This record gives sequence, structure tokens and C-alpha cells, in this order.
Amino acid sequence: MFMECKTIVVKIGSQLLANKNKTDIDTDFIENLAKQAKKLKEQDKNLLIVSSGAVLAGIKKLGLKKRPSTITEKQAISAVGQAYLIQLYDKIFSKYGLTIGQILLTTEGLKNRKRYNYARNTINKLLELDVIPIINENDTVAVEEIVFGDNDFLAAHVSVLVNADLLVILSTAGGVYTNDPDSPDSKLIKEIKDINEALQFAGSSKSEFGTGGMRSKLEASEIAVSHGIPVVIAPKEENIVLDILSGNIKGTFIHKQKKKYSGKKSWIALLSEVKGKVIVDEGAEKALKNGKSLLPAGIKQVDGYFSKGEVIAIENERGIIIGKGISEYNFKELKSVIGKKNQREAIHTDNMVIFENV
Repeated sequence: MFMECKTIVVKIGSQLLANKNKTDIDTDFIENLAKQAKKLKEQDKNLLIVSSGAVLAGIKKLGLKKRPSTITEKQAISAVGQAYLIQLYDKIFSKYGLTIGQILLTTEGLKNRKRYNYARNTINKLLELDVIPIINENDTVAVEEIVFGDNDFLAAHVSVLVNADLLVILSTAGGVYTNDPDSPDSKLIKEIKDINEALQFAGSSKSEFGTGGMRSKLEASEIAVSHGIPVVIAPKEENIVLDILSGNIKGTFIHKQKKKYSGKKSWIALLSEVKGKVIVDEGAEKALKNGKSLLPAGIKQVDGYFSKGEVIAIENERGIIIGKGISEYNFKELKSVIGKKNQREAIHTDNMVIFENV
């Protein structure tokens, strides 16, 4: 099923990086990951690793007894931990002749179209150079407003960024279950075709070193599968990635969907920051849903302060946001042409996303 996959993203949470006694980083696990990476390279495949664990590594390096409770503590401890963690990856992967590269991201950076493109181009260049990117959230500068919330979402965004063929999310639970995995009546859900239905079984949780839970994994998976990228939520087992690629799927397989967005439209839909809003009439709404560009003639109102090239929301007369797009005007220019015919597009269809089911 996955033998033809060329680019694979593997997400590793903090809990999985801890050893059995939770006294340090599980270097045996990283070593097995390196061995798998070596085999994947021999098969001419690309591997990207989205690795949590900076805070955990910092806690272990500093000999602390518990997870930090404030943003400042988290940032300081992750600064120590990220250095320690990447050293471990480099040391272990080097044993197998593999070169790694560290990339630290924040959503704030990816909300900017130029930075988004820079990140994508940098990752693609690393892959061209036969380097394995080790990607993490930049905890040392992230604050509550700009964190991904959980690296499950970071992994999903990275998968979309590089147009991956498969996303593997490794989990302590080992998959999606109908109840708490430790419950005797709980059963593994081996396949998911509708994530919304599966969400009823998932809860959120905060473990000793990690954040999020199965709900965040499913919500992040929705991002990937909506871009045509299948997802496997799998257990921490030896050679798990190689097993999945060979067809021995362990955990939960989430089927990909027909691509909703691609390229620039994916960025507009998922990450772009809205700077203003236009309200459109019924005729314009119908035209937009039929794939047409937004013309000033169909605009009834302009709100906000935005420049040409910034993203604005599109709202219908019922007060429902039906899409987003890159404005061809600044707010003053657009206000001056409201309702007028024979004007250039306010938002070109190539720079617009119209949401489904609205």
C-alpha cells in the first residue's frame, strides 16, 4: 500500500522520547529510528522527523523533577534541551553515515507567505542535499498566542508544506480506540474514513511531559488527509516505519481524502492571517461558489485596514464567512470601487479559497 511512498514525515512526541523509567531520553529508540532512516535512504526515500522533546530533554539535563509551569520557564529549559536533543540525534544518526539538519518553526513565521515559502524551500533543499530534517517548534521564542499547541499540528503542516506521501504519528496509545486504551472493553479502530465520526472516541490529555492527546492527533490528521496525505497513528515499536511501508500497518490507518486545497490555496486556508473583511451580495456569493473571481460590483461593504497582497475574509449577507483570499486592492482603493462594474478583480480565483459546506 505504501511501498511507492517517496516522502515520509514521522512525528515523535515527548512521551515517546522518554525511556521506560522516564529518567532520560530513550537513545535506543533514536538508534532504531536511525537504522530505519538508513534503510529508507537506501530505497531513495525522503524522511522528515518532527520531534518534540526539547522541554523534556531540558528537564533531564538540568535534573528537574517536574515540567515547567510558566512560558518563561518552558522557554529557558527548552533552550538547554533543544541543544542536548539535537546533539543526541546528530551523534546517533552519524553512526549510520546520516546527516541531520535542525529546523525550528512557529506558526507566526508560517503565517507570512514569504516565510512559508522560505521554510518550504529550505526543507526541500535539505532533502536534495540528502539531509534528514529534524523539525521542532521553536519553544525558546514561542508564546501562547503563536505556539502550534501540539507538534501533531506542526507535523501536519510540515506534511502539507513538502507535499508528503505519508504522515506517521507515533503515539503512546498506539492508535485510536473506542474508549480509554487501558479499559478492558476498549477496541482499536484499525481504519478511519471519517475523522468527524472518530472524534467521538477521542479525548484530550496532558501527560507529564507532553501536551494534547488523541483529539489533537485526529484534528491534525484532518489537515493532512484533506490534502491527499494518508495518516497512520502508530505505536512506539521497533522498525515501525518500515513495517508500515511494507504493508504491515499497526495502529490506526486514516484514509486520505480528495485534495481540497494545494499550493498557495493551502496556505490561504490553513495559515494566512486575515487583515480585513468584505461583505458580498447573493449574486457574488453564487459566482464565488462556482469558481469565479470576486469583482468589486458584488461587494457591499469593506471592513478593516489592509494593504494590497494581504488576506481578507469574505462574508455573505447572512453574516457567514464563506472564504478567504488575497486582496488586489488596499482598503481605501477597494472602498472607492464598491459596487462598480468593469473594475479589475478584488480577489482573483487563483488567490482565493471558498469553504465547503457553508
